[in-house]
Amino acid sequence: MTKSAIEVFFKQLPQLKVVVVGDVIVDAYAWGFSERMSPEAPVPVLQIRETEYRLGGAANVALNLQALGVQTELISVCGDDATAAHLFTGLKQANLSSDGIVRSQDRPTTLKTRIMSGPQQLLRIDEESSLDVDAATSAQLLLAVEKGLKGAQALILQDYDKGVLSSSNIAAILALADKAGVPVAVDPKKQHFFDYTGVALFKPNLKELAEGLGCELSKDHLPAVEQAAAALQQRLGTKAVLLTLSEAGVMYSSVHENGRLPAHQRSIVDVSGAGDTVIAVAGCCLAANLPLPMLAALSNLAGGLVCESLGVVPIKKDKLLHEALLTIIA
Repeated sequence: MTKSAIEVFFKQLPQLKVVVVGDVIVDAYAWGFSERMSPEAPVPVLQIRETEYRLGGAANVALNLQALGVQTELISVCGDDATAAHLFTGLKQANLSSDGIVRSQDRPTTLKTRIMSGPQQLLRIDEESSLDVDAATSAQLLLAVEKGLKGAQALILQDYDKGVLSSSNIAAILALADKAGVPVAVDPKKQHFFDYTGVALFKPNLKELAEGLGCELSKDHLPAVEQAAAALQQRLGTKAVLLTLSEAGVMYSSVHENGRLPAHQRSIVDVSGAGDTVIAVAGCCLAANLPLPMLAALSNLAGGLVCESLGVVPIKKDKLLHEALLTIIA
């Protein structure tokens, strides 16, 4: 990978359009401090000073794309509740369109509340529904996808098992992408792991791969992991697999090439949202038709960079470019 290739890619980003479809999440952080134990139970008493709301899930993928300067379209489903108001406020503040968000009266907007004492997370409270969205909502979703794919160079499916990407919706979306000639990158979860057949890029983590294949895998036995990734690629008929291995880096595999890249040395603060960043950068690389090793290298670097910040945060374009020029030029 040369300096010129990296610079050309970053200059190309504003000309790319990437569509994100999947489960949106609102990540809330209740910041406070604790100085005493409760007299009612052996738990600390936290005095809340501030509650912050951030975009998570598919919305965080879109936020990462927006931060990279890519033309971004987010398509999802949310509830008609107070949490949805925080979602729409966050989208507006990020200059992201909410036109592709379908409101449903029958389900809550997914909310993950982290109770924080300084930098330490004491508790996480999840409010959500994992039921598939209903037929009427799915019809609106698919219309938005069909419209959004016009002029797009890539589609990212970000699955958090919250009901937006049901089996039927996945099949319909993949058919729409195929008809439009738009390559698809997938960040899967367990429930629909094998529904994503024939996509351009499939990005599980090691835990998801082991659960999907029903076997035990360890970063300490990478040859077995490599064989599992190859078996997954063959079973799904995907063009490429990008497997994230946390502190062991990433592994990539296609019919023509495979390899592993170690993680860059980082001061890890919080891994929340790192997977969103990885798939966002991978989707950009897919849209730009970059070689798989370059896609893996840039995605691996970006995922590590966001782990240096507390909470769910998007990648910074200038920082990613700077680090890429320093660390991954051949």
